[in-house]
Amino acid sequence: MAQQTDWNPILRAEFSKPYWPALQSFVADERQHHTVYPPHDQVFAALHQTRYQDVKAVILGQDPYHGPGQAHGLCFSVRPGVALPPSLRNIYQELEADLGIPAPNHGCLDAWADQGVLLLNTTLTVRAHQAASHQKHGWETFTDEVIRAVAAKEDRVVFILWGAAARRKKELIDRDRHVVVESAHPSPLSARNGFFGSRPFSKTNDALAAADRTPIDWRIPDR
Repeated sequence: MAQQTDWNPILRAEFSKPYWPALQSFVADERQHHTVYPPHDQVFAALHQTRYQDVKAVILGQDPYHGPGQAHGLCFSVRPGVALPPSLRNIYQELEADLGIPAPNHGCLDAWADQGVLLLNTTLTVRAHQAASHQKHGWETFTDEVIRAVAAKEDRVVFILWGAAARRKKELIDRDRHVVVESAHPSPLSARNGFFGSRPFSKTNDALAAADRTPIDWRIPDR
């Protein structure tokens, strides 16, 4: 997190904890011997793009995408010109079923991040073509602290938890103050077991409106 953001004072204490240098050493060694995604300068993109003070919703992913050119630091998102991964295709399908918003011609979710939707993976790096390869090396300790920090906000935040791994993070969230919207994961393996029809986008906006917070405009402009 070399760039200054308003997250820096909130998370700075993590950088002096024992797990942090061990984690950074692990990732540096992985980059030396393997291809690692996302690129080094995009690892913390979610925190750089969505300021702490602006967070209204959190979508939790797990690993970054592990194919060439896919991961750029925002969960479920790919840059324009990159083919839509299956999970994102299903997210767009549910968005249209829920709010009547047609899929854009690309997979970049910047428009959500810019409105206060924190697109956070619980593990921030991954070895190419090896899902889960960087799990349990310390990233989860860091991202749990991010979740706790958001859960400490006074204003209502909606936590959108898709799949078992994300749903386990409920214990970090004050559900008296905040709202959890949860369902199966949008991956093809589970989307038909509870993701389709879960209406996460309208539920999120209803929860924000009920707390007098501006809803998210979930439309994504074509590029």
